[in-house]
Amino acid sequence: MSERKPRVFSGVQPTGNLHLGNYLGAIVRFVDLQQDHECIYCVVDMHAITVWQDPQELTRNIREVTAAFIATGIDPQKQIIFNQSRVSGHAELAWVFNCVARIGWLNRMTQFKEKAGKNREKASVGLYDYPVLMAADILLYHADKVPVGEDQKQHLELTRDIAQKFNNDYAPRIRELGLGEEFFPLPEPVIAGPATRVMSLKDGTKKMSKSDPSDLSRINLSDDADTIAKKIRKARTDPEPLPETVEGLKDRPEAANLVGIYAALAGISKEKVLEEFGGRGFADFKPALADLTVEKLAPINAEMKRLLEDPGYIDGVLAAGAERARAIAEPIYADVKRIVGFLG
Repeated sequence: MSERKPRVFSGVQPTGNLHLGNYLGAIVRFVDLQQDHECIYCVVDMHAITVWQDPQELTRNIREVTAAFIATGIDPQKQIIFNQSRVSGHAELAWVFNCVARIGWLNRMTQFKEKAGKNREKASVGLYDYPVLMAADILLYHADKVPVGEDQKQHLELTRDIAQKFNNDYAPRIRELGLGEEFFPLPEPVIAGPATRVMSLKDGTKKMSKSDPSDLSRINLSDDADTIAKKIRKARTDPEPLPETVEGLKDRPEAANLVGIYAALAGISKEKVLEEFGGRGFADFKPALADLTVEKLAPINAEMKRLLEDPGYIDGVLAAGAERARAIAEPIYADVKRIVGFLG
């Protein structure tokens, strides 16, 4: 039997307003990884409903994320693109993992504390349990690598802990069934993208976010050229010219963010950016950044619009992708049922 390529799994929530941070922080890396890996890219709609979603808007957003995957260069014929809710194994394995994971582990998850805030008692159980479902997403496919942003590293560590505890708890049974020494692999993180933390255009200390009430804080993949230029023109800066060294960006979060965006889009280092623009003011730098951003995003925007005009095509991609995903997931979950002692 020929050895398979390393398998990658990653997902994006369909919660609207895919933005430059999603693109540079993850999707660019998704495209690169498909050259040497077997890739499974999931629109994680089950994760999306951990907070309330308007049903019709959720449907639109699932298609929009799918269109973004394809428009940025992910090949749906060669790689798997599907939405999570089409494959029941995600929910089924998550329940098994709920019985493996420990409450103390989940209590340490900082992202829940950040998202729930002061309304922790009113947060959904799904939001609290989100990292266990994420572990099921990954391990259902025996993924070897997971592209993650900095904010998801803790969740991937939990995934590894769940996999290890399952392997340890059921070690005799796994060996008895001839399934090797360890059933679940311990997936490795791939810190995704050329810019793992793109910050808000209105506050360089906060991450660019689709949930920010100000649309001026982010560049959406759906923005046209004029809107992109306006947002960069209005981006918050300080009165000083750009420094000539990267060290000079310290304590200048907005300047550091814009230089980082330019570097990531151009595929060069921050040092190279400052070689060209160091000593010059933002009146020179912002138009150059706007032109570069439009150059990179305009083709993606146009292709997304074209794809979204044909929802039947997008739905067909998702259906075909789910069929291929199930072909991988079902035998793995069947072995899980045998390991834990389920019948049928």
